[in-house]
Amino acid sequence: MHPILFKLGPIIIHTYGLMMATAFLVSYLLLAREVRRLGEKTDFASNMVFWAAVGGLAGAKLLYALENLKYTIQDPLGTIFSGAGLAFHGGLFGGTLAVIVYLKKHKKSVGEYADIVGPILLVGQAIGRIGCFFAGCCHGKECSLPWAVTFPNAIPPASGPVHPTQLYEALYNVIIYFVLIKLRPRLRKRWATFSLYLIFAGVERFLIEFIRVNPRILFGLTVFQYTSLAMILAGIFILLFLAEPLDKKGYNR
Repeated sequence: MHPILFKLGPIIIHTYGLMMATAFLVSYLLLAREVRRLGEKTDFASNMVFWAAVGGLAGAKLLYALENLKYTIQDPLGTIFSGAGLAFHGGLFGGTLAVIVYLKKHKKSVGEYADIVGPILLVGQAIGRIGCFFAGCCHGKECSLPWAVTFPNAIPPASGPVHPTQLYEALYNVIIYFVLIKLRPRLRKRWATFSLYLIFAGVERFLIEFIRVNPRILFGLTVFQYTSLAMILAGIFILLFLAEPLDKKGYNR
């Protein structure tokens, strides 16, 4: 656990912040490569990443505030403007909405770019989870497995070794990224790749929550399990009813 990478006088470089910045940089580089294949300038990719970051931050903070409504009511400004509290599913929704608005404004195919962005999101998530590991947050329940990890200042607190769920998720996301990249050229429908992203990402988070320590809210499930189910159902719905067949010249790149 190394929440602080290094200090340079009054400047403190947090490992989590560095990993998040790395996640956005790598995502941008992957997206820039994809948009060049479509004949677009790399500025288009940087603008997409910018608006995804703005929308994602807003959505992540909103879901965190709603999830911790008691503390939000007590200290709304502190909850909103604190450095902590970034709920991934809220960020996914907010970032997706912002990017859709941006693409619509520029008269681009939302489905085409969704199929490009879906796998890239997995890479960003994997890097972000490594940041969580170094920060000691988002860990799992206590266990006695050989690879269990001890976080001295874990968030939430842990008195003993726990599941390194951050690393489980990072590994899964990298594997699914390569699976989707291999599948994408073979899928003959627009939105199909993004739909599979929603399904795979939803299944992963739903299952990992059983060994994480987030509070249960209804029927023994966490709020993230319910949002995961929503992702899975949305992916299935889009795949079955909204996915558009490509014409003879079209293909997923």
